[in-house]
Amino acid sequence: MKIKIFTSFIIPAIILSLFYFGLKNTNNYNTLNLVGNKIDNIELNGLENNKKILIGNLLSNNYTLINFWASWCLPCRAEHKFLLSLKKDEDLKILGINFKDKKINSINFLEELGDPYHFLAEDKSGKVSVKLGIYGVPESILVDKNFIIIKKIIGPISNSDYNDIIKIINN
Repeated sequence: MKIKIFTSFIIPAIILSLFYFGLKNTNNYNTLNLVGNKIDNIELNGLENNKKILIGNLLSNNYTLINFWASWCLPCRAEHKFLLSLKKDEDLKILGINFKDKKINSINFLEELGDPYHFLAEDKSGKVSVKLGIYGVPESILVDKNFIIIKKIIGPISNSDYNDIIKIINN
């Protein structure tokens, strides 16, 4: 009798409690807390020529925007006009990292919409993206000449993000 009561009431109460407290847990994967950290010197393959690109070699720039994108990504198309405008600023260089994409598709994408990038690399496996706290495309990271992360943009660059970037690099 006691075992029946235990299994009928106590075990379901324990299971419901676990679900309740598990669902209230807010440990989301949030990479916005990377702002203020320094990026490691990561090696990438060039998109068009397979030459090695070391992120550390970009230190001569006052600011670098690292943009993760893919030809199959519709929001990447939406942010593209902002990247083209940002390319005109002399204090900013843009590193485009093509994420898990076919080379021919990415090249066609840039031929169709224009190439906003000063440097082009690829991340076929997604490992570099994970090292930099990226979990989807598009995402962008603005770093200064010391490669300290100043701003992280999750999702496509919006008009507001564009204005923030301009304000930061022109101060």
